[in-house]
Amino acid sequence: MDNGIMIRKYGAEDIPAMIEIWNEVVEEGIAFPQEDCLTVETGKAFFAQQSTCGVAEDTETGNIFGLYILHPNNIGRCGHICNASYAVASAKRGLHIGEKLVKDCMAEAGKLGFKVLQFNAVVASNVHARHLYERAGFRQLGVIPGGFRLKNGMYEDICPYYIEL
Repeated sequence: MDNGIMIRKYGAEDIPAMIEIWNEVVEEGIAFPQEDCLTVETGKAFFAQQSTCGVAEDTETGNIFGLYILHPNNIGRCGHICNASYAVASAKRGLHIGEKLVKDCMAEAGKLGFKVLQFNAVVASNVHARHLYERAGFRQLGVIPGGFRLKNGMYEDICPYYIEL
């Protein structure tokens, strides 16, 4: 816990707030590959199928300001590599909530036996996320030209990142 924000595993009571935050990022169309928003039904199933999910809770109000999902990036011989996504409510960005989510996610990934955390599609213009990942020790693997289609139909480069856990 830090600055009144605690990262913890999600519970059923958190799902409406998680869906709202997730959908905000999806609707912005500049960071997540998903195009369809979650409903209560699809959100419950989506979060339940992850290896784990964490939420950033304001300890004074109980409000949820962010979340992460963590799951395998692949199967079988590559099943030791995991992938994660992070979402912070737009009104709470810039308060280092994302950093807390990333650190907790890395710790949980290690506890689950994952050896590498890889981000497949970090949009090049998402400089705040990229700087956060680099500060946390992630290494950029390269650039995939035009790998992400923005909401406006334009294409932007993506930058995969990884870190050994």
